Amino acid sequence: MDGVKMVRGMEQIQRRALSSIDQNITGALLRHSGSVNKREYRGKDEVCNKKSGSLDDIEIADVEESEDDNDVTVIDGTDGMDVEMEAPITDIDCSDSNDPLAVVEYVDDIYAYYKKTELSSCVSPNYMVRQFDINEKMRAILIDWLIEVHYKFELMEETLFLTVNLIDRFLERCTVIRKKLQLVGMTAMLLACKYEEVSVPIVEDFVLISDKAYTRKDVLDMEKLMVNTLQFNMSVPTPYVFMRGFLKAVHSEEKLDFLSFFLVELCMVEYETLKFQPSLLAAAAIYTAQCSLWQIRTWTKTSERHTKYTEEQLLECSKLMVTYHQKAGSGKLKGVHRKYSSYKFGYAAKTEPALFLLDL
Repeated sequence: MDGVKMVRGMEQIQRRALSSIDQNITGALLRHSGSVNKREYRGKDEVCNKKSGSLDDIEIADVEESEDDNDVTVIDGTDGMDVEMEAPITDIDCSDSNDPLAVVEYVDDIYAYYKKTELSSCVSPNYMVRQFDINEKMRAILIDWLIEVHYKFELMEETLFLTVNLIDRFLERCTVIRKKLQLVGMTAMLLACKYEEVSVPIVEDFVLISDKAYTRKDVLDMEKLMVNTLQFNMSVPTPYVFMRGFLKAVHSEEKLDFLSFFLVELCMVEYETLKFQPSLLAAAAIYTAQCSLWQIRTWTKTSERHTKYTEEQLLECSKLMVTYHQKAGSGKLKGVHRKYSSYKFGYAAKTEPALFLLDL
């Protein structure tokens, strides 16, 4: 699987040098006191409605305070009535048996290991009570901003998920004042880039996007503090690794892929979803996306077998996702909605939410 990551990473190595990003960025995410404000930069288009552009367009915030029939066969019964019978569970890896990069022989063992160790990547769902100067709202603003930075830096998907994981695990162990919260976010993304990317942004790029609120030394000092606090443990299963395997189980197409990732990224912003394990978040996002696209409840035996979750186990998380989807275009935090309202991501954010799930 590392080979796949390397191939994908090499495809991006030709992107523009990050140090050439337009330096006319003003404002910083975190300031020193008061309330929550946002400053929007006047560009021709919203940041996530363009495939390229400068970081001028990033909205910087100031923080102060199935249609798949493979699993079902319908036959004509002897009494003249249709009888619905379930077909055998599909082998989702057979088509990749000749692809050495798919490591078919080890896939089951790899995901079994992910399931066994995913608790190590989880944090306490109420860790914020130990923070005296920051709160859930500030965390949400930080992550919403980092999602836009990630998009403009053209980084790989797994980098974003690891970034958020590093932030939460660090904040669970260390108290942070609000002036340093943006520094924590920037440094977490720098560390995630070093772990996941082939072409890594340099420290000066992160200093620049903070409007030089921090120095190079500040970033490097925070980097040392974070890796020591986390004991250099960067290899943890995030929702991303489960998403890729689970999407394969539902014979996913591009539209379902985009909508599933849209829903799980909405959850990353929300502090209350920390109570769900990464694998459950991934499975619930795919289930909710299927319900949104087809407006019917769809969860096959193949999906259940590969995710290890029944439809009933997913409903609590799925209902939350529907509410996040419903309000995604309103409010102040619109980074994920803007990103997935673009052509590049198939206008996934414009899909109608599966409101019927709220009545279950």
